[in-house]
Amino acid sequence: MPENKNNKVVLSAKNLCKSFGTVEVLHGIDLDLRAGEVHAVLGENGAGKSTLVKLLSGFEQLSAGELCLGVDGEGPAPLGHWDNEIAERAGVVLIHQEFNLAEQLSVAENIFLGNEISGVFLLDKKTMRAKSLQYLQVLHSDINPDSAMQDLAVSAKQMVEIAKAQAKNARVLILDEPTAVLTQQESQVLFELVDRLLAQGVAIVFISHKLDEIEQIADVITILRDGALVGHYPAKELSKDDMARLMVGREISSLFPNIPKPSVSDEVALRVTNLTMPGNINPISFELKRGEVLGFSGLVGSGRTALMETVLGLRKAARDNTGHVEVRGEQVCFKQLSSARDKGIAYLTKDRKGSGLLLEKGLAFNFSLFSLHKISRLFIDTKQEQAAFEKAIKTFDIRMKDSSIAAGNLSGGNQQKLLLAKILEAEPSIIIIDEPTRGIDIGTKSQIYHFIAQLIASGHSLILVSSDITEVIGLSHRVAVMYHGEITGVLEGDEIEEHEIMRYATGLKNNISSQTALSQSGITNAKA
Repeated sequence: MPENKNNKVVLSAKNLCKSFGTVEVLHGIDLDLRAGEVHAVLGENGAGKSTLVKLLSGFEQLSAGELCLGVDGEGPAPLGHWDNEIAERAGVVLIHQEFNLAEQLSVAENIFLGNEISGVFLLDKKTMRAKSLQYLQVLHSDINPDSAMQDLAVSAKQMVEIAKAQAKNARVLILDEPTAVLTQQESQVLFELVDRLLAQGVAIVFISHKLDEIEQIADVITILRDGALVGHYPAKELSKDDMARLMVGREISSLFPNIPKPSVSDEVALRVTNLTMPGNINPISFELKRGEVLGFSGLVGSGRTALMETVLGLRKAARDNTGHVEVRGEQVCFKQLSSARDKGIAYLTKDRKGSGLLLEKGLAFNFSLFSLHKISRLFIDTKQEQAAFEKAIKTFDIRMKDSSIAAGNLSGGNQQKLLLAKILEAEPSIIIIDEPTRGIDIGTKSQIYHFIAQLIASGHSLILVSSDITEVIGLSHRVAVMYHGEITGVLEGDEIEEHEIMRYATGLKNNISSQTALSQSGITNAKA
């Protein structure tokens, strides 16, 4: 980060408290945000990070405490009423963890939504489009300003959110998990923008569970735990291990547990043969053994999620597809997720908020949705449902102040544990999990990894789709790497290392030369 030559306090928080009803979730937080400085806020899911930044940006009202804003070079002065509209006029801008976009509008219309440029009689759409293009070019993005938001990929939507912030001339820019859905290259482009903003004297608040990013860009680190302040630290004084220990309040001795190896003679749990996806010339084949973790790695857009959803019947195969799927030797053709469930397959989607959970519904309601067949005949047995849910709370360590809250009020990590509990309640033998720890703190990551180890030890089979190469390496027995909708290689043993995975993920290597060779390794692709 650039040298900080102007460290005046722009926004100060004193003894901030926040309660929802009778439950206090934030307890007396102090914070100073300085011009030209990256202030990282760390904590486990549920520690209070998102609540804190919503108070700073006016999306939530204080229960107690005081906010002070520096104006015209003067020291911070106490604020009166503070809401999002006032905050943005004062230059305090929050890029939410969850997108705040109008799906039916264009990219340019979203960038200037609530901040439109007026012409003589109507909106000056030409200027807004030109400025939108300029903001996107700063991000090295080729997104068309005229594109409908609903047509964009998740990572492109995040870039639009960042472009929106440029349009608001921020003095304080709050980034809540901005890189969760970005590629490494896109993240570096964001960090270049952060550098330019710091040089202009903008104060940056940065929330991320990726500790290497914190190490790279932070000047100061504030750590929260259970809604309370642990402390403020110069970033250069903390190692990643120090950050993790302070966040969770304990040593994390082993992030990745020992996972038992599958027997050479173990049966094939899932076999996909010559499956062709729309837009692909070459069909894909692979096998998953009983008691195996088969990792799927690749860059964003490589086709991993599309492949899994095609296998499960959530997407249609190509019209000329002649391939098939077998579960424990029986040929199947899934049309919907319930059909896969009935054959012992469960799918944990990467979009827990969009399609994994009903955020406005209760926790027990969400928990039992995938396994209603177990607790209902003509009517749902609510006592059985509640008993199963209470057992899952203990098994998966789902933490909440009140079990009657809506799923949307859980932290991201606890939502993910609820989603995992939901799919496992159906008692599957084959589990496909897509980005299981995206946006999850290191303590919850460790818990989920140990859940996976327990599943494998009990004979389950698991496909792990992840953009986190460290995660894929740490958990997988074999790794299939995808590039442009094709499997380019399958790595085993000492081959499973970051540089080798990236060679296949970028198309530099392609060892899928024959069906015979691949069949011997347990995974195939028809590309010659």
